[in-house]
Amino acid sequence: MTFQPESLLSDFVNKLEESSTLRMAQMARNLKAKGYDVINLSLGEPDFDTPQHIKDAAEEALNAGITKYTPVAGLLELRQAVVEKFKRDNNLDFTIDQIVVSNGSKQSFANLCFAILNPSDEVVIFAPYWVSHYEIVKMAGGTPVAVHADINKDFKPSASDLEAAMSDKTKMLIFSSPCNPTGTVFSQAELESYAEVLAKYPNVLAVSDEIYEYINFTDKHVSLAAIPGMEDRTVTINGFAKGFAMTGWRIGYLGAPKAIATACTKIQGQFTSGASSFGQYASAVALRSSLEPTQKMVKAFKKRRDLVIELLSNIPGIKYNIPEGAFYVFADVTQLLGKRYGKETIATSDDLCDFLLNTAHVALVSGTGFGDPNCIRISYAASEVDLSKALNRIRESLDELR
Repeated sequence: MTFQPESLLSDFVNKLEESSTLRMAQMARNLKAKGYDVINLSLGEPDFDTPQHIKDAAEEALNAGITKYTPVAGLLELRQAVVEKFKRDNNLDFTIDQIVVSNGSKQSFANLCFAILNPSDEVVIFAPYWVSHYEIVKMAGGTPVAVHADINKDFKPSASDLEAAMSDKTKMLIFSSPCNPTGTVFSQAELESYAEVLAKYPNVLAVSDEIYEYINFTDKHVSLAAIPGMEDRTVTINGFAKGFAMTGWRIGYLGAPKAIATACTKIQGQFTSGASSFGQYASAVALRSSLEPTQKMVKAFKKRRDLVIELLSNIPGIKYNIPEGAFYVFADVTQLLGKRYGKETIATSDDLCDFLLNTAHVALVSGTGFGDPNCIRISYAASEVDLSKALNRIRESLDELR
């Protein structure tokens, strides 16, 4: 009898859903390796380089010998810079012992879920949602409860939608603003309406993922924790990947009530300990430096968004709204489902993405993993030339459907 390593896999890992974004990215790489000209619009990663002054700060740290273990919760310098950032940008008052720095904002959220969730706990998640929010809740033993809003509602659940999902088992609410995958930005008035609902449930923790904070095309970003009554019961998650084009640096952070921050540090201490020392040093410099490189990047993203919207307007069967942040268009493709290509039927948005990868050689992500199977996510973190080429290829391929 031969050894079968797959038989050793746990029930836990077998039930875990693969990230749809990473799956499509791998499929795109495989096709590209065969010599095809693939345009990848599937990943949530700025195509800009990290600003030079941040890279210089990391080099300075390396040369100064800042290469050792850090405190689990993060370097004092970075946590102090985060405290200053929260006050400056979000009007939030934290102390250093309320800040936990992690290996990316994804770990920040995972630490939180493992720190507070028990098997009977429910977590309300605004849908469409980031794929990992949903799966991490499940990993930590919680039960996700999706509150769905479609494109006709600008992907924004109402306060009554939120209230209908609450129960005596609800432990936490999680959403992102600006949102991945929709680009939705929640306004002050909308956040106030959610706060009114949460006031009736004093034992529910609110979690606001603000990793796309700086990539915002509205007048201002509003943090849920800044709404009256919410600061002491909200965890705010952020990081450096998107606004500073530092995806590979893997530095994220959260601000939380002290007891929760302490619990998150305890969890992280058993998984990874502290994030990289020189990366944290450079991140502190990023927060304390001019945001001019970020602002230039945001202007470029807004221009690209407008280009994508213009090109989508020429493609029948695709419905879209105008995203106000991040770098995605989350387009409704309901009218295309059920169409045929030869003998093949495009039954789902997953089928559509596979079809477009293989015919147009454009990688997109189905909305299934984001909680809305009627949509696809188009990332415009690519050059204007590639975006124009990709959308024209998509239009030509869709013209072949009957």
